[in-house]
Amino acid sequence: MSTPQTGQDASPAGRPPTIEVDRYRPADRATLYDVCLRTGDAGEDATGLYADGDLLGHVYLGAYLELEPDLARVLRREDGTAVGYCVATASTTDFEHRCEESWWPALRARHAARAEEDESPDARLLRMIHAPSRTETPWLAEFPAHLHVDLLPEAQGGGRGRRVLEATLDAVAATGSPGIHLGVGASNVRAIGFYEHLGFRTLEHHPWGLTMGLPLPRR
Repeated sequence: MSTPQTGQDASPAGRPPTIEVDRYRPADRATLYDVCLRTGDAGEDATGLYADGDLLGHVYLGAYLELEPDLARVLRREDGTAVGYCVATASTTDFEHRCEESWWPALRARHAARAEEDESPDARLLRMIHAPSRTETPWLAEFPAHLHVDLLPEAQGGGRGRRVLEATLDAVAATGSPGIHLGVGASNVRAIGFYEHLGFRTLEHHPWGLTMGLPLPRR
């Protein structure tokens, strides 16, 4: 998961590039899978880590585009290319049930599970496809929605990350969901500070990082 950074690249004419928040379009899917891969190593490019570059998108992105397209927002260049996204669901429990019914089965049919002793990045993702985790925690009733956000370097800075995140939060709030949560790595101090500034608070500590939650509606 990546977050806005300070500074931004300028266009050849010397002005900041125009990148605006937009709704997801089905034609964006392949590009967003690429964004997912290029930010898949703790915000860095994970292209060289996976033999099958689509697996990361299958696990962390595709189901949102398929099952919750109305809640997906993208950051888009002037030429129409998506360079970042925020995806969400209003109900984590319902989303996990729908994934089990209509997302994971086709992937399981196409991708066999690997042996337990195989600890390659591809094998770990395949195990997540064949045995996805379920979210069962006391705070889920208060914060049932969740989101993921990933931005390419060119989309970071200039408040763009905040704009795409807030557009998604507004869309989720409009569903009537009372709260939303997300995960962030413990070492990503910048991201934690960013989310705290938006009003998120820590719900749970994990070996890998934090779960943070925000009440909705915000306005």
